[in-house]
Amino acid sequence: MKTPLGRRPRVVLVDDDPGLLRLITIRLRSEGFEVAACENASQALTTVPRFLPDVLVTDLRMKDKDGISLLKDLQGRYPALPVILLTAHGTIPDAVTATKSGAFAFLTKPVEKQQLLEQIEAALKVSGFASVTEDWRTGIITRNPVMEERLSQALIAAGSDAPLLITGQPGTGKAQLARAVHQASARRGGRFLTVACVTATQALLQAALDGRGDPDGPPRPAEAPAGTVLLDEVGDLPPELQISLYSLQDNEPVRIVSTTARNLPELIQRGRFREDLFYRLSVSRIDLPPLSQRRDDIPLLAAHFMDELARGSGTRHVLAPEAVELLMVGEWPGNVRQLATLLQHAASLATGPVVSAELVQRVLGTGTAPQVSTFDEARDEFMRNYLVQLLQITRGNVTQAARLAGRNRTDFYKLLARHGLQSEEFKIR
Repeated sequence: MKTPLGRRPRVVLVDDDPGLLRLITIRLRSEGFEVAACENASQALTTVPRFLPDVLVTDLRMKDKDGISLLKDLQGRYPALPVILLTAHGTIPDAVTATKSGAFAFLTKPVEKQQLLEQIEAALKVSGFASVTEDWRTGIITRNPVMEERLSQALIAAGSDAPLLITGQPGTGKAQLARAVHQASARRGGRFLTVACVTATQALLQAALDGRGDPDGPPRPAEAPAGTVLLDEVGDLPPELQISLYSLQDNEPVRIVSTTARNLPELIQRGRFREDLFYRLSVSRIDLPPLSQRRDDIPLLAAHFMDELARGSGTRHVLAPEAVELLMVGEWPGNVRQLATLLQHAASLATGPVVSAELVQRVLGTGTAPQVSTFDEARDEFMRNYLVQLLQITRGNVTQAARLAGRNRTDFYKLLARHGLQSEEFKIR
């Protein structure tokens, strides 16, 4: 099995027949697939978000939940995941139901090994796995597990034409991920057009959805591949254009990807965003974590940005270890974009090859380094809060509080004294 992404294709296999489950698992693994074997639909639903398969193969007839029900559950969460159904009851009504429900393929048991492999490889082409190379994510720098999971979701979404909504704080890289999805999709030979929703007009929106980009430009040639349109910050789209977009979208040749840093459900409640448009644009959803939740990426990102600056200016700067530590504990409301801008500013002010912590602090503009508790300080703070919680629960009853903590009363009194707590303060008078 060819693995263009540097990994083996992943298959979730679901069947409540242990013997058959084992047999097909062995066959698929011998062909180079990674397989997660599940004995029922419930297990599959918990496995998919962790394993992030490229294809799911499931039995149709199962005790806890049948394959059609599993398919429908997956379509709501992973609409681009191809699902192949197997059944020993290969009737025409079953096949019709499976097809109408959106199954990729319907095979009868006992399924031939080659027939199953052919269907899985066809499904991999639909999901984008078989034709995508690793450079689709070029420029997205991460080793964070949560971010890697989001990228796996993006790759699955790239195999579909379903509208995709990417959410996240400003500066988290939403537009960059949208372009990566385009690069991983079958539409990568077409144009990638961006519409800034805050300044969009009816003519600009229609031209983008036609694949032209320029409202006054010529129509897209019929032979040219339809590309992807990014609706950047779709929460800022004016109400009249929301109506137009909702009515036009079904007939447009392009794939629509939207981004927003705003809380669209809240805007819906306030009457500022159409609920029907929200559901249409968010068939697939990916939420990008803020930089504060992926601090392990900061040294990697910093090194990447310093390399970019060196290529652009011809002058290489390096960050002092103390400067990297300062970046690791800093607040980043502007996320990755803010980090890149700060490093550019700091490098421009550096008088030598080393960017010091003092210079980084000056650019941060806080005057003093962020305060981070030592281990002992953090432990003492946790202990005091824990004791307070126990005394609040027991209303100052030391005997009960000590019992809850698994300590004797003498030790518990010593802990209270060490942290300056008086049980009487928590008694109801």
